[in-house]
Amino acid sequence: MDRVALRGLKARGHHGVFPKEREEGQTFLVDLVLGLDTRPAAADDDLAKTVHYGIVAEEVVAVVEGEPVNLIETLADRIAQACLKHEGVQEVEVCVHKPDAPITVPFDDVTVTITRSRV
Repeated sequence: MDRVALRGLKARGHHGVFPKEREEGQTFLVDLVLGLDTRPAAADDDLAKTVHYGIVAEEVVAVVEGEPVNLIETLADRIAQACLKHEGVQEVEVCVHKPDAPITVPFDDVTVTITRSRV
């Protein structure tokens, strides 16, 4: 299976369990790895035979900016489901970064990574 990756998609969302997170929002980053067969697109040099990663990026940002959820696990799953709606995408790995998570000790990042597939 071939891979198409999008790294560092950035959007502001209002996800989290604390009122301040819901009210003020924060920046989330998303990394995606889409699993699909790119051979038909490559053979015909045809965008219609692969995944349009520009559209996927817009949809992922819309999910992050959309309805708030408590957990980034839930957010990651919603992103994965949006990606799997694209014909040809057989699996997706989603990594959601929450670099401004409300943690009281110094840290660089918090991430949740999930893998979902059609099977």
